[in-house]
Amino acid sequence: MQAILLAGGLGTRLQSVVSDRPKPMALIQDRPFMEYVIRELRANGIGDIIFAVGYKGSMVEDHFGDGSAFGIRASYAYEETLLGTAGAIKNAACHMTGGEAFVLNADTFYRIDYRRLVDIKNEKQLDMALVLRQVPDISRYGEAVLTDGLLTGFNEKNSAARPGTINGGVYLLSRELIGQIPEGKVSLENDMIPRWLAEGRRIGGFVNEGYFIDIGIPQDYFRFIDDVEKGVITW
Repeated sequence: MQAILLAGGLGTRLQSVVSDRPKPMALIQDRPFMEYVIRELRANGIGDIIFAVGYKGSMVEDHFGDGSAFGIRASYAYEETLLGTAGAIKNAACHMTGGEAFVLNADTFYRIDYRRLVDIKNEKQLDMALVLRQVPDISRYGEAVLTDGLLTGFNEKNSAARPGTINGGVYLLSRELIGQIPEGKVSLENDMIPRWLAEGRRIGGFVNEGYFIDIGIPQDYFRFIDDVEKGVITW
């Protein structure tokens, strides 16, 4: 299986502590954060990685090369301008060798069972599968709702401070569905998923309880460093 790693963002919120490199290349015990993500993918049998890169993307390619030193096969899709999440996926699809690929953000670490995502996509004959996560307060996010494994609400704003589920940012997308993404700057979360739901596309998944962190802000970047040092995340 292949995975598209979205690594093209500017990472402006982290630049106060990581200013010399793309956010997913922020160092954790002398290793780029993305090495931890790739190690997790390899543990799930995913060894063909398409890096969707933009800002200082050559630093990513210089580090990972063809991927052989990291036990993977690596290819690179460069963005000349910011394309948004869906635009970056479409731009990277030229490197796909099969009919579907996992998609995830390179600046998040989410411990999930990727095989389960494949199984639920096949069992429910989904056009797209995704992972949700439980949070104690959905008022900070857009709520995502699964009903019998099918997505029935997405990015729904809610002012009530209550527990709920939100988008976990890990997807399994078919090449056919990626082909429906328009050219240019397009958001997967704000444009395409709501459009596909409105069109009656079958989108579903499961709620995952595994470890999750997004290093987009300094506080969480340092928390991940601390978790590695404490052995919560092992190498």
